[in-house]
This record gives sequence, C-alpha cells and structure tokens, in this order.
Amino acid sequence: MKSEPMILDGRKVAGDIQAEIKTEVENLKQQGFKVPHLAAILVGDDGASQTYVKNKIKACKNVGFEYSLLQYPESITEAKLLAAVDRINEDEDVDGLIVQLPLPDHISGVKVIEHISSSKDVDGFTNENYGAITSKRPGIMPATPFGIQELLKRYKIQIKGKHCVIVGNSRTVGAPMSSIMSFHENATVTICHIYTEDLASFTRLADILIVATGKPGLIKADMIKEGAVVVDVGISRIEADNERGYVLKGDVEFEEVKPKASYITPVPGGVGPMTIASLLLNTLKASRQRHQS
Repeated sequence: MKSEPMILDGRKVAGDIQAEIKTEVENLKQQGFKVPHLAAILVGDDGASQTYVKNKIKACKNVGFEYSLLQYPESITEAKLLAAVDRINEDEDVDGLIVQLPLPDHISGVKVIEHISSSKDVDGFTNENYGAITSKRPGIMPATPFGIQELLKRYKIQIKGKHCVIVGNSRTVGAPMSSIMSFHENATVTICHIYTEDLASFTRLADILIVATGKPGLIKADMIKEGAVVVDVGISRIEADNERGYVLKGDVEFEEVKPKASYITPVPGGVGPMTIASLLLNTLKASRQRHQS
C-alpha cells in the first residue's frame, strides 16, 4: 500500500528560518554590529500588492530587522520613482530594497529593477545577480527559486542526478530555477512552458516537477509519474461563493495529484512563505557583505 505523501510545509520551514535569523540578529546586536535594514517601495493601492508588502514587513518585525515602507500614488512618474530608488541606493543604512511588482503601465518595471543597486537587490532580479547564478560564487539569488531550493534541502530530498522538469520559463522563477537545479544541484533539467506541445509527455518523466505558470489546475494526476516530488509555485484567485468571494488555487490539481506524489506543496502555505524567508536571508547576506566583510 502506498504511503501518504509528505506535505512540503513552507510555513513551518519559513518559521524555522525566521527563528534562526532572529537568533543571528540578536547576536549581531550583542556584538555591536548593525541590524539589517530592508526598504520596500509600494506604488498604488492594489490589494494583492499591499498584502504581499504587509507580509514582508511583518516578517521583518518578527526577526528584528529594521524596515522602511515607501508608498507612492499610482500617478507617480517614472522619473520620480527612479529618483526614489536612487536615494535608497545611496542610503548607507539600508541593506536591501524591494520594489513590489507589478508597477503601473506607464512605468517600466524592467527599468526600475535595473536601477536598483545589485548589492541591495534582495529579490535577485537585476541582470548582475541573475547572470551570476551560473557562477561558482553567485550573488543574491532570486528569492522564489532560492526558497524552493531551501525547501527541498530542508526536507532532505535527493536532487543530484534526478530529472527535474520545470513548467514555466519566466525570468523570476522558471529560468533561474533551471540554472540553480542544473549548476548548483547537479540535476538533469528540462524546462517547458504553457506552449510546449504534448506537455504531459515531459512532466511524466519528472522525478521533481516544479510548476510556475499562473494557469490554475494545469497539472492533472495523469501528468505526473508515481512518486514524483511536486512543487506548485502558482497561486490564483478563483471566484467562489464564500465570505471572501474567492479561493486560492495553484497550478496543480492538489487533491487529484496528491495520491501519486511522494512530496507535494500546498497552495497556499508552500512556496509563498519560502519566498519571504528567502528575502530575509538575502537581506541578511547583503548586510553581511556591506558591513561585516
């Protein structure tokens, strides 16, 4: 009889990481070192973006980081937003900076991200940090892929030599994830996306399947092999007749796929908390590099 799959509990692991960081921050204080400082820029009043930033600020409070939240109206010009980024780049007290995406249509997200100093880019989005993934001494890793890597390691899941299939080729998740799994974890990697013909013929080969497309319910039970490790990065709001008016759904049909998997992430509570934990780890790393070299 097949045993029940293990749930990759991102909330628990993220909590463990936050506890470890909190202890390190307390040690820094005792030794007279500077406490890490994370700044966040939020443009407009999008509800989802406000929630994401609120959760990041809460995490900073939990571990004892200093934090700054800079809020601007949706009407802010690109030039003024770039000037705000410049001020934070030049502020010696700030160790990490995140600009919450998406930005309004009249502002180039790519231009704003590239304006962030790579040493403070704790999302790991700048070209310098992105390109360094494949080096022996990477800079700041993209937060979500880094979080997935850490989640797999904390559950002692064998990655070396395994076939990892990634569905989704975005610059923020799929593409950097493929580099991390290949260059740093020595997995055999196949990268697919929503336009891949006969997608199931690839996903069925995966020892480790990572899905990041934003297409709710894309992966069905007949698309994975028995015993696969399944990591669901997607999270979408689906209208529902409940108090909130919606439910959160991942890219994987969780209840359908769960019986075939050996390990699987829930949505929510899987990858999301690990992304925030990674932001904290990246901020701690940035602070070390700036002040304790």
